Amino acid sequence: MKFLEQSFDRQNQFWKYVIVFLAAIIGGQILGGIPLIGVVVYKSIASGGYIALNPKNIADFSALGISKNMGFFLLMLMPVATLLLSIVLIKVLHKRSFAETVNGRKKVRIGRIFSGAAIWGILLAIYYLGDYLLDPGNYRLQFNLSAFIPLLLLTIFLVPLQTTSEEFLFRGYLAQGVAGWTKIRWLAILIPGVLFGLMHSFNPEVKEYGFWVSMTQYVFFGLLFGLITVLDDGIELSIGMHAANNVFLSLFITNYASVFQTDAVFEQLRIIPAKENISLIVIGLIIFAFFAWKYKWNLKILNHKIVKE
Repeated sequence: MKFLEQSFDRQNQFWKYVIVFLAAIIGGQILGGIPLIGVVVYKSIASGGYIALNPKNIADFSALGISKNMGFFLLMLMPVATLLLSIVLIKVLHKRSFAETVNGRKKVRIGRIFSGAAIWGILLAIYYLGDYLLDPGNYRLQFNLSAFIPLLLLTIFLVPLQTTSEEFLFRGYLAQGVAGWTKIRWLAILIPGVLFGLMHSFNPEVKEYGFWVSMTQYVFFGLLFGLITVLDDGIELSIGMHAANNVFLSLFITNYASVFQTDAVFEQLRIIPAKENISLIVIGLIIFAFFAWKYKWNLKILNHKIVKE
């Protein structure tokens, strides 16, 4: 095992994590948000100085005359800036490379990223296809080729960076920090997983469906990916799964409360949060069982104290 053990490099001081998280997340929001603020201010001035936003979804800029693709692009700049800042800060303060934060090694296991993306994408497609066949009236076809082509390009290039930003900071960097402080694998799963869920507290889905209902999904995501990361000794699978999930939702399924307001192929008209949560849990259990079998994970390692090799 190398991933969590990377924290035994004498660079695991708590104050460094405070600086990296505050600088990367807040700095990324500020730097990456400058173009968005500029466009919003310009549009509001052009419309007479009135900033009209959707009170139900702050990610919907259509009232300002900003297209969905432009709004999507502007929002994605913030996590991209966060990723770049976190890579630089971790290198400077911890002397730890991108690959060492990903898996404690010198190279990233690219094949695992694609494996995670492929399996998660297939399972998600099967679920939504089945749901569509059972309730076709809940889906409105809104395919627009002229809008979909730029969305496809934006999604392919930006969404994997957005999801990698979250995985890198929480399942990679923070998990290594917790491991170094506590020497307990379960805490390296639990603490980043809960904080990952809380990070999404301001998403429009939380406002629409309620805090606890939404947190069930986000925290389950965090705990599942954290468990897989610890057992697989690296975050590559979670990078792939998270990317596939968001790419699929960006391109194929959207709804009025989604943080991704895109020109997706279908709009889902009614959301039943309990059903969505149960489906996510089922998909998560299936993918966990598959990769546990494929990579022959040793579940007993979870109870072993983390020690320097």
